[in-house]
Amino acid sequence: MSSTRSPVAAPRSPTAPPRSFLWSRRIFLTLLAGFVLVPVYVMISSSLKPLADVTGKFRWLPSGLTVRPYIDIWSTVPLARYFVNSLIVAGAATMLSVVIAVFAAYAVSRYDFRGKRVFTVTVLSTQMFPGILFLLPLFLIYVNIGNATGIALFGSRGGLILTYLTFSLPFSIWMLIGYFDSVPRDLDEAALVDGCGPLRALLRIVVPAAIPGIVAVAVYAFMTAWGEVLFASVMTNDTTRTLAVGLQGYSTLNDVYWNQIMAASLVVSVPVVAGFLLLQRYLVAGLTAGAVK
Repeated sequence: MSSTRSPVAAPRSPTAPPRSFLWSRRIFLTLLAGFVLVPVYVMISSSLKPLADVTGKFRWLPSGLTVRPYIDIWSTVPLARYFVNSLIVAGAATMLSVVIAVFAAYAVSRYDFRGKRVFTVTVLSTQMFPGILFLLPLFLIYVNIGNATGIALFGSRGGLILTYLTFSLPFSIWMLIGYFDSVPRDLDEAALVDGCGPLRALLRIVVPAAIPGIVAVAVYAFMTAWGEVLFASVMTNDTTRTLAVGLQGYSTLNDVYWNQIMAASLVVSVPVVAGFLLLQRYLVAGLTAGAVK
């Protein structure tokens, strides 16, 4: 007579967390995922509905789907022009922030000079002040410069680029200082022994080794400029308006095109999401190495 034996569960490791903790973590992560994904689902579903369905009673399952909002967003407001403005402003601010931060952080990391500690503390302390504190001073500075020299900074892309540079540059310098400190100095010394000058050693030896940190700085600077609203709403006009401000055009005195707002919001977020997914590996490595020396 054969007897069947029930499978014996594998013994738990003494260092394994208790089952209550595991279940609590699963429940918490599930709720967190729902908290994040439900608004995304509402945006996607609303962007595929006619306006009458969006303004009516909300339904989790749309009765009819249409891609018309994704077509109308380009004609309701000049979204293409806003898109180009945002690309130019965010791209230029990112490029300038990276270039200046690389040279400044390398100088602080590799050389000793008078006022070095004061400089690093000052750069980091600028992050303590809210951005709205600089709105009126920058507005007055740009207007006075325009009246005195004829250089139109107020209402121009150049003025907005300089504005975003003042916010992204201090954090970029501070983060790259930590990353350059983690790069061995022996690389610089070996390059100098081989006949490279300080500038050539930076560009050909240190910069390639610091690509993750530089990418992290670039992503931060781009995201800061891409989604900024406060200064873009004050420092721009109808010609230089960016996407973050241009989305207000879908709300008129007579109606609010909610389906087009959702569609435009998804279109606007595509460059940032795509860039983050492509550069995620470098971003995580750069943030980690820059924070831990």
